[in-house]
Formats: sequence, structure tokens, C-alpha cells
Amino acid sequence: MCGITGIITSEGLNPSIVSKFEKATIELSHRGPDFSKTIADSHVMLGHTRLSIIDLDMRSNQPMSDHSKRFSIVFNGEIYNFQDLKKDSESHGVVFHTTSDTEVLLSQYILHGQKCLQKLNGCFAFAIYDRESKSIFIARDRMGIKPLVYYVDEKTVAFASEMKSLLELGFERKLDKVSAFTFFKLNYIPAPHTILENHFKLKPGHCALINISENKVNIELEEYYTIPYDSEDEKSINAQDYKSSQSVLKRFVRESVRRRLVSDVPVGAFLSGGIDSSIITAIAKQEKGDIEAFSIGFPDHSYYDESNHARKVAKHLGVKHHVFELTEDELLESAEEFLSYIDEPFGDSSSLNVNILSKKVSHCVTVALSGDGGDELFAGYHKHSAEFRLRNPKFAEHTVGKLSSFWNTLPSSRSGYISNKIRQLQKFGDGYQMARKERYWRWAGTLNEEQVNYLIKEDILNRTQRLSDQGFDYKKRKEVILKSISKSGTLNEVLLADAKLVLPNDMLFKVDHSSMRHHLELRTPLLDHHIVNFAFRLPVMFKVNHHMKKKILQDSYRDILPSEVFDRAKKGFEVPLLEWMKGGFRSRFKKLIQDDEFIIEQGLFNPIALKEYSRKLFSNNPGDSASWAWSFLVFQTWYKKYM
Repeated sequence: MCGITGIITSEGLNPSIVSKFEKATIELSHRGPDFSKTIADSHVMLGHTRLSIIDLDMRSNQPMSDHSKRFSIVFNGEIYNFQDLKKDSESHGVVFHTTSDTEVLLSQYILHGQKCLQKLNGCFAFAIYDRESKSIFIARDRMGIKPLVYYVDEKTVAFASEMKSLLELGFERKLDKVSAFTFFKLNYIPAPHTILENHFKLKPGHCALINISENKVNIELEEYYTIPYDSEDEKSINAQDYKSSQSVLKRFVRESVRRRLVSDVPVGAFLSGGIDSSIITAIAKQEKGDIEAFSIGFPDHSYYDESNHARKVAKHLGVKHHVFELTEDELLESAEEFLSYIDEPFGDSSSLNVNILSKKVSHCVTVALSGDGGDELFAGYHKHSAEFRLRNPKFAEHTVGKLSSFWNTLPSSRSGYISNKIRQLQKFGDGYQMARKERYWRWAGTLNEEQVNYLIKEDILNRTQRLSDQGFDYKKRKEVILKSISKSGTLNEVLLADAKLVLPNDMLFKVDHSSMRHHLELRTPLLDHHIVNFAFRLPVMFKVNHHMKKKILQDSYRDILPSEVFDRAKKGFEVPLLEWMKGGFRSRFKKLIQDDEFIIEQGLFNPIALKEYSRKLFSNNPGDSASWAWSFLVFQTWYKKYM
């Protein structure tokens, strides 16, 4: 894994651009501490920071050029089937000078052009410069595991692995208010948009050709992959196919894990004790007997501590297991580190756990496997179970839904078992009478649209005009995100929406952002595209019912995992956010909320709403307000640093 940067400008390079670009590349040194280099042509610069994983020799440093020097590549990621692709290239007469996947990827592009993307099995973001045509080809992997952001105007296109690199190039920074609204609705900003106008995220499964024509820089975007979901596929598989489907799934998962164990540096596994990470660790142990597993524990916060579950799984599997028990001070220190590091508002507080676990694990191994993706593909979240129940209601579901007004009178929060159950009943009640799309959108975030519209000073919710070249207004963006959900489709449509929205923009961003901060490569076997394609052919009855989530995953691996894995309730990778906002971060939050002069000058928030939401946080019935408060703290910290 690495960091990549690039710029192409019709005006040609000048000393100022070159100097800024060098700094932009250095900004990514945490992603690749082993080597860094930039190259320049008359209108183009490419930069790379390397974390050595495959072929540790300096011959595989980047930017890398082919023997003719026509093509140069900067590449972040791994191509897991590169040995097979290497044979294809050799059959066309290619002679290799390294044992790296980078050289194989470059050769495949030279041979097959954009069509090479269909051959790749891996996670990647890369750029290839063609000196003859003065063009750059960029691409991002199918599921969005690796990030790629870019800036565009008439004269320039620049791209990088992270926004902080682009910001070094000195482009105009103008807040995208629709993105700010969306951030407070979802706690993140979905691709292709970012928090700034003219700055974008390349969407998963997309590529682009960038060239100079008539003294302008043009960028042509194209989708080369979308999850192949067809509701008719579900109808072709019946209950009698369940056993055979388990066999196919197990074969795909084992092949995926095996591919992701290929490395010239030590490989470990994240182990939470949940179903997904336990499956990956178990198979990795079978394939690589000396693999080690890693977990974190919170001895000061037993409600959030899952380390005992991880210990039981590790003991059952015979895996060498490391548990990093974190003090309250270490947790708060990690949160401070996160706040100083972010380059775009991102409010998922579970990233704090991934951040500190990655920091600890990076001292032991360079590569780790994780179980990310299982929930989105196989219906593992509470909201999936709730959605299934509302689509197939029994007496209990109707009763809970009709008692919505009663649940809302009870105190709720995320910080205790009972208060969290009440919070879940409140959300279920809220969704009971909603149409499917609106229910999905309501459950996708903490605040509802009216609450966000009250928080934001401008009426973003009801603004309907097109926003110049930045895309459509809030409702149009929302419509695009929810287009897969219909009135008559199955729950797989909800999972498809999650795979396109939540997975790349929240979960995978969190994984990449947190792990690469500490130059740790995190691999996600369950997101191999063969598994993804297969999962969306399976009927809903194989995934969820009134009693079980991730049914086919659970039933497929009961023979190799301890029963405790399947008996325990689903729990998120959470931190004691409410306790922090009322404790360690209280004064900081209060200072931001009460800074009326700055808030008025900023012109984004409604001061009255801020104070009302703040009172809710410090009341005896905080609900989900700690999540909103953390997002506000994140946003204001980012704004003061970059705007």
C-alpha cells in the first residue's frame, strides 16, 4: 500500500507548482515511509510514497516506467492475481525486471488498455501517464477499498490518495454546503462529492481518462463495474440450493483469504470475536499456521469491551493472540490524534478504535486481514433485521411500531444495555410508518432531515436549483443514492444500497484512513468481487429471518468456530462517546458551541439549534446526541484548520 499524487495542467509546470507538488507528495509519507519520489514532464507530475509489501527491492520503487519510457505508473494497493496476469503478459513477449505486482499491472494496461480492469482481482487506485498522447488514465477498485480524490478546473486536474495532499496544491477552498448538510445527516460525505467544491472522489468501479485538448484539460469518467444485481437471480435459487450455496461460498472465501495471504512481509488478522473476523482468522490459520491475531480491550469500559469474546475464539483456533488493553487516557489520546489528522469531516467514532488498533498492530506486522464487508453483503446490521421484520411483520412488530409515541417518552442512549435497547425501539417505531426509501434514509444517520435543516442556517433541504457544475441539490443527490430501493423489491435492494453508500464512504474509508495513518495494509477478503457477485445472487431467505442475521455465513462455519460466536448479540465497534462528551471533551465541545462570534462569522449554523441540541446532550435523556456532538466537534476542528 502506498500514497499516490498527480497533476496535469494545460498551462505547463512552473517552479511554484513543482514546489507545491513536492509538498503534496510528502503529505502522504505516512502511507509509504519506505521510499518517496516524484517525476515531471512538461505538463505532468507524478508522485509516490511506498510501503513495501511485494518485492521489497528498490527496483520496484515508483513512479515506475516501462522499458520504452512511454508509460509511467503510480499505484496504491495490491493485485492479488498478479502471478496469473504475469503469465498472460509473458505470453505476449513481455520481459519482467521485478517480481512486483506494479510492473504486472503496468504491462497489462499497455497490452489491454482499460479492458485490463476486468482482469484485476485486488484493491487499487492507480494512475498511468502516456507521454505520447499526453494523457493520464486513473482507476479505482470495484468496491472502493482504496481512495482516490481529485480536483478539476478548466486548466488543471490533480489527484491524490488523500485530500490533505490536494490541499497542499493551493486550489480555492469553497465549502460545499450540500455536502455539509449530508455530513450531519450521515456522519460522512458520499462520493463523488467532498466537503469542497471542485474537489471530488472517484467513485468505486470507475475510471477516467484525462488529457489536454485546445489548451484545456478534459476528464472523461466511466463506470467499468457495478454490482451485478438482478432480482430474477433470486427467484432462480430455492431452499433446496442452500447446502450447495454454502459450499460455493466457502470455496470463494477460502480462495480469497489464500490470495490475500501472499506477502513478502508479516501478515496478521484483526479479531473482534464477531462472526466475520472469526471466519477470516480461522481460515487464515488453516492456510498459514503461524498467523497471529490482534484485538483491543477497554478495561475501564466493560460495556464496550469485546476482548473476552476474541480470546475465546483465539483459544479455540489455537491462534497466537495479542490483546492491547487501553486506558482511558490512551483512548482520549487516540481521539486527539484523529482530530488533528482528518482532512475532511468524518464522524464515525468507531474509526477511533480502528485507528488505535492499527497503531498497535503496525509495530507487529505490516499487513492484516479484516472481516469488513460481511454485514453489508449478508445482512448483519440491526437495521437489516429491523427492515426484514417490517417487511414481514408479526404481532410483535406491529405492537412495537404502534407504541412509537410511548418509546419516545423513555430515556435512551448508546452507553448502556437497557438505554440502548430503548434507543433501538425508538428507531424501529420511527420507521414503522415510513415508506421504504425514507426509512432507509432515516436509519442511515443519527439526525433526521428536519433536525439537520434546523441545525444548518440555510434551507438546504428545500433548495431545488441545480448547483452550477457541482452536481444537483440535496434531494437530487439523495435520489441517486436511493435509486436501488423500490416499492416491490426484496431486502437485497437495501443491501445493495449499503454496498454502494455505507461500505465505501464510511466503512472502507475508515479502514483505509486509520490503517494507512500508521502504514499498515489492511486487506478485506470478504470483498473479493467473486464473493460480492455471488452474494447478490442469493435470496434474502439465505441471509436473514426473524431469528438470525447473516444466516448463510453462520451456518457455513459452525463446524470450525466456537458456539459463543453465534450465540452473542451483534455489537458495533464502539467507543464511550457519551462519557467522553460529558467528560474529557466537555470543555472543548462547550467552547465550540458557545463561541457565538465565530459561529456568526462562519455563517453555517443556527446558534439557537446548537444550544438546544447541546442541552439535549447534557440532559438525562441524551438519545443519540453524543454522535451528533462528536460530528460537530469533528467538523469545527476541520473547519478551523483548513478554512
